[in-house]
Amino acid sequence: MKIPFNKPFLTGKETLYISDAVKSGKISGDGLFTRKCHEFFEEKYGFRKCLLTTSCTDALEMSAMLLDIKEGDEVIVPSYTFVSTANAFVLRGANIIFADSGEENPNLDVCQIEKLITNKTKAIVVVHYAGIACDMDKVMEIAAKYNLFVVEDAAQAIDSYYKGKPLGSIGHLATFSFHETKNIISGEGGMLVINDERFIHRAEIIREKGTNRSQFFRGEIDKYGWVDIGSSFLPSDIVAAFLYAQLENLDKIQARRKTLWNRYYKNLKPLEEKGYLTLPRIPKYATNNAHMFYIICNQPEERTNLIAMLKQNDILAVFHYLSLHKSMFYRDIYKGENLPNTDKYTDCLLRLPLFYELSEEQVDFVSDLIIKNYEEKEI
Repeated sequence: MKIPFNKPFLTGKETLYISDAVKSGKISGDGLFTRKCHEFFEEKYGFRKCLLTTSCTDALEMSAMLLDIKEGDEVIVPSYTFVSTANAFVLRGANIIFADSGEENPNLDVCQIEKLITNKTKAIVVVHYAGIACDMDKVMEIAAKYNLFVVEDAAQAIDSYYKGKPLGSIGHLATFSFHETKNIISGEGGMLVINDERFIHRAEIIREKGTNRSQFFRGEIDKYGWVDIGSSFLPSDIVAAFLYAQLENLDKIQARRKTLWNRYYKNLKPLEEKGYLTLPRIPKYATNNAHMFYIICNQPEERTNLIAMLKQNDILAVFHYLSLHKSMFYRDIYKGENLPNTDKYTDCLLRLPLFYELSEEQVDFVSDLIIKNYEEKEI
């Protein structure tokens, strides 16, 4: 029984919509399907302004430009995240101030934010790890107190909520990913959400190579030219056509993933009760969008052994992020404190297969192997 870590799910209409986009005669950015995707997100989640991008990385880079990050500015970022979260701001000359994760889950420990703030701090970037919300009330309260901007890295957090508010709707800016490993996919792809009206006009310019081309095509100006910095951040309408087919099936995809996630949790709960491992913990203020199912082993060697055992049974389970403050690129630059929780997740967190077409029987098979692995230690 070969079980991959991930398998992209196709709803059946992706190629049909791609064909429609091609036949329309406009397959560059901001075509019919791009507009449909923008409208979907703005209407369903109340995002003020959405702009599809070629990746979540691009959306983060746009955020850094919009916040006018300059050489010497400081940006607070969790160390336990993908490199893009930090790199987007490093590209603008920022010094990254890494924050530790919390004890309960890999999200940034909001209780540590205030002590990291200096007169050079410009922004706080929160990552909703596994689609589970950070404590956004505290984050926004701190940001308001010190006049800082907040960017939500919601790459994994589509259709997830904080106290009833959609993730991505709370910070000044937010970014999403539609990479093939995410719940909703377009191969590659991302989106910038602008919740602060001050940034909408400039975001369109930055996304269109620094030109006011979007205004021109809306008939607001009679010609367009170079007015600001920018790059080519908008995706082809072919990518948007693929994405729209996925969005039409969002509820179905989410329901299936949650069923599988809950089955893993139920199966493995007895191991947690015996103290063998830790399961995901979801705060009362957060919802679960079933982006991933992970376990936290007690020791790094336990994770290594589990990965090897599962691989022997044709199951691919993977660890996740490596602490950015200890990365080859940043370790000689980093001058902060030890980040013990970040290191714990780096060393001990293991992601199990989770995708739409995974069967309940396969979830049980993976779970049984893990249970057996620990039960053998009892003998």
